[in-house]
Amino acid sequence: MAKLNLDDLKKMRDEKRREMNRRDTDKSIEIIIGMGTCGIAAGAKEAFDAFVTAIDASNLDDVMIKQTGCMGFCANEPTVEVRMPEMPDTIYNNVDATIAERIVKEHILEQKMVSEYVFDKPSVDIVDGQ
Repeated sequence: MAKLNLDDLKKMRDEKRREMNRRDTDKSIEIIIGMGTCGIAAGAKEAFDAFVTAIDASNLDDVMIKQTGCMGFCANEPTVEVRMPEMPDTIYNNVDATIAERIVKEHILEQKMVSEYVFDKPSVDIVDGQ
């Protein structure tokens, strides 16, 4: 095992702080990933990692990522719920790494739903043009 220097330790500390910061409940945007056995078997861990990478790359500090058990949509796993102000709570299905990146870019940054992966679209009277 290689020895760690002070810079390595500082880098590890900063990474762990960012990881812990993602679990902070005072965030306005939540991404909830179904990580029951059905979700994990369908690739939820890869989707989770893709969300973390995309959020870090976008320098989004106001996003909390958390996991939950089965959401009850086993045939549509991995499923992900996104909650954020000014947008309806949205459940996406069949989320892989590519779709996770699109959700971060389009839903969170541009406030547009990734329509083809929305599991349960809100009524049009709630969101115009989505």
